[in-house]
Amino acid sequence: MHMQTDATEVSLGSGVSAAWSKVAAFASAVDASLDKWLADTHRVGLTEFRALVFVSQSSDKELRVNDLAQRVGLTQSSATRLVSRLEAKGFARRDVCEDDGRGVYAVITEQGEGLLRQVREPYEGRVRELLDRPSLHFPHLDAGQLGRALDEVGAVIGS
Repeated sequence: MHMQTDATEVSLGSGVSAAWSKVAAFASAVDASLDKWLADTHRVGLTEFRALVFVSQSSDKELRVNDLAQRVGLTQSSATRLVSRLEAKGFARRDVCEDDGRGVYAVITEQGEGLLRQVREPYEGRVRELLDRPSLHFPHLDAGQLGRALDEVGAVIGS
């Protein structure tokens, strides 16, 4: 059976959904590159690094694991495994909420803080390099199309 396409059907080839797809593809490529760079140069993954940044920025240098999960875009169980990896590397430890005994916190250690001090500036430089020269690092992505897609998505967000 052949179905005729209605003229009002949303096209994935143009519009904000197409722009978002280009932005998402670029963000994924940048994240993959950062993840590899961090693993190769500092033996820590991108999600681990981001988690440590979030924990270090909290007022008590600790975050509930479920809050950390939301911030890094993981499920509760994936965030629990993330904290276990950070613990195994000595970058974080767990703490239980004294009030209810059920809440588990990820607490950054001095070793975790040291890693952030060591990595923060080179990481910022690497991000800047990837964003400044996307055609060099991601030749499969058209920088001109990406710029227009970012503008289009930005216009929707800003409206």
